[in-house]
Amino acid sequence: MRESICVLGSGAWGTALAVHLNRNAHRVMLWSRRPETAQTLRDTMLNPRLPGVVLPYTIRHSSDLACVQGHKLVVVSVPSFAVRETCRAFAPYLDDDAVLISAAKGIEPGTGLRMSQIIAEETGCRVAVLSGPSHAEEVSRGIPTGLVVACEDRQLAERIQDAFASVRLRVYSSPDVVGAELGGALKNVIALCAGIGDGMGYGDNARALLMTRGLTEMARLGMAMGSRPETFAGLTGVGDLIVTCCSHHSRNHSAGVLIGQGKTPEQAMAEVGAVVEGYYCARSALELARRAGVEMPIAEQAYEVLYHGKSAQKAIKGLMLRNKTVEIEDAGWS
Repeated sequence: MRESICVLGSGAWGTALAVHLNRNAHRVMLWSRRPETAQTLRDTMLNPRLPGVVLPYTIRHSSDLACVQGHKLVVVSVPSFAVRETCRAFAPYLDDDAVLISAAKGIEPGTGLRMSQIIAEETGCRVAVLSGPSHAEEVSRGIPTGLVVACEDRQLAERIQDAFASVRLRVYSSPDVVGAELGGALKNVIALCAGIGDGMGYGDNARALLMTRGLTEMARLGMAMGSRPETFAGLTGVGDLIVTCCSHHSRNHSAGVLIGQGKTPEQAMAEVGAVVEGYYCARSALELARRAGVEMPIAEQAYEVLYHGKSAQKAIKGLMLRNKTVEIEDAGWS
């Protein structure tokens, strides 16, 4: 069924989703925060963050909050730190039966709320989550990709699944909203750490160690928050972790490489030139873990490096020399 869809946020990911949804023959509106950005996209049909991708002329562009009216599906694709402000601004203009789809990945500092919780709190609308291993550069070019729509309402999940699914995009559904969101947020912290290791000249062994133990931390916190362990073995867990830790497209990995080479976090983020979600999530993830009584040593060391100036060498030494433990909790030894 053809849907009327508004995408909030014309960064790389929002634009890529708009291009994909347009390919699926939906009526698409792409909202930009700045009027000049909307005008440039309209006039040039190019987004500098997606080199070589020509935007379809049938995508409509606006910077007006009222542009959301009449759209039954609204995709929220702004940086995590802007989700609350954006949803609050749009709330008065949303149709009563609008469904919001969170494509943002993060945890709000202070409150510990996931993005779908913030969206629901600010708008009162039904919310689903779209997550998984998906670089905007590849989705916009139609390279085969897999995503997950997480929603407690199965009918709604299947409706969104139908809207996004195509020969280029395989979409699965899941009721585990908590797991999908935490996986998508926490993997950014691990990817930043993987980049630091690569920047320091470490190899595949170190990256495998970091990714595997990082996945354990992600699942440990997820289960403490009520998610299902198998979610972290899927696309929104290990799948997203792999693509973010190992790809040159990853902003988190790229920023980590620069930090590993000796630059400060601030210098690294400025050089990347785009939002590095792992930087923000490192703080909020640690807050959430302490609140839940969950041990997350990698996230803790990442926080110390990013916010307190601890050297990466000392952080790695601290991780490697932790007290000995078993790999699998409740291993079954008598």
